[in-house]
This record gives sequence, structure tokens and C-alpha cells, in this order.
Amino acid sequence: MKANKLDLTGLKCPLTALMTAKALKALSPGEVLEVHCTDPLSVIDIPHLVRQTGDKVEITERSEQRITFVIEKTNHSIEDANLPQGRDN
Repeated sequence: MKANKLDLTGLKCPLTALMTAKALKALSPGEVLEVHCTDPLSVIDIPHLVRQTGDKVEITERSEQRITFVIEKTNHSIEDANLPQGRDN
């Protein structure tokens, strides 16, 4: 499966998390997003975002030049993940 790529090199927090969230929202369940960052805080921010959305970080690679995340979109949207438990609306 071809990954959707998001190049966030050079951007700082909170832009990396905000732009990743926007890109994830546009994906269909089962699609993959490959995110490239240079902000050291992204190793905290992006996994935290993925936990909130219920998606899955498949691979995280870190080198001196950049950090790469491969995120699989699950069946939820960010709005669904933020609904209180037990509510259908």
C-alpha cells in the first residue's frame, strides 16, 4: 500500500501535531500516513496525538537529520475519539 507523505521538516510544535491531525482526518480507515519531522518535540507530540485519535503508529525512525512516523488510520475520526464513552452522538 502506498503511504501518503507529509513533510513537516523545519516546522516546530504545535504545527507538527496540528498538521498531522489535519492530514489524518482526511484519510480513510486503513490508509497510511508517513510523517517526516525535524522538531525534537514531535517524538512526544505525534504519539500523543495518535493515542488521542485511536490511530496506530506503525514505525518510528529517528536519525540525526529527521524523525519519521508511519501512522495507520483506524476506523475513528478525531471527533469520534473525543466523544464521551457511552454516547452515540
